[in-house]
Amino acid sequence: MVEIRWDIKRGANVYRQVSDKRLKSWVSTGKIKPGEAVVWRSNFSGWRRPEEVEELIPYFRHYEMEQLRKIESGEPAISTLPEKTQIKNILIIDDEMDLCQLFGDTLSSCGYNVKFAHTTKEALGSLKSQTPDLVFLDLKLPDGDGMKLLSKIREINPNTIVNIITAHGSEEARDEAKRLGAYDFIDKPFREEDVIRCIREIQTN
Repeated sequence: MVEIRWDIKRGANVYRQVSDKRLKSWVSTGKIKPGEAVVWRSNFSGWRRPEEVEELIPYFRHYEMEQLRKIESGEPAISTLPEKTQIKNILIIDDEMDLCQLFGDTLSSCGYNVKFAHTTKEALGSLKSQTPDLVFLDLKLPDGDGMKLLSKIREINPNTIVNIITAHGSEEARDEAKRLGAYDFIDKPFREEDVIRCIREIQTN
């Protein structure tokens, strides 16, 4: 059986050959909301809104029902951050050069000092020269496992906040990242404004 693969266009970004399972996970967890993107696959005549694709509709409904459940139960947001966290220096650890540049430009324009590392080795060198306030860490690096690097970052400076960014996430990976001290787990594709909002939320905690 041929595995279904999707192309996803959100804003100026196009993500190709995303697995069917991953797209449905993004929809059911609210990473892709109605009106935010269009999708395409081999038997489509053109781009379509995912919320109008019959097989994806139940996953949008699942997200909506989950949000209603949280509201009705009064479920609180959980935060493990100290009060009045200040973010000034940010390190992006990711081997996707284009993503780093675009992401970095956005953060720099908001007044943050941004550095990049594209391998585990580069990341460790940067961490030794200057401890960042916030790290965005990809799980798949050319010379190592991002999850192991997360543990090292937490050892070097427990006060550094680490957000995982990845296109290869799973519930097991989320649980492991949280156990190792990650603050958030952000699935690719993500929007720059979502990340800025996340940083501002950290700073107001």
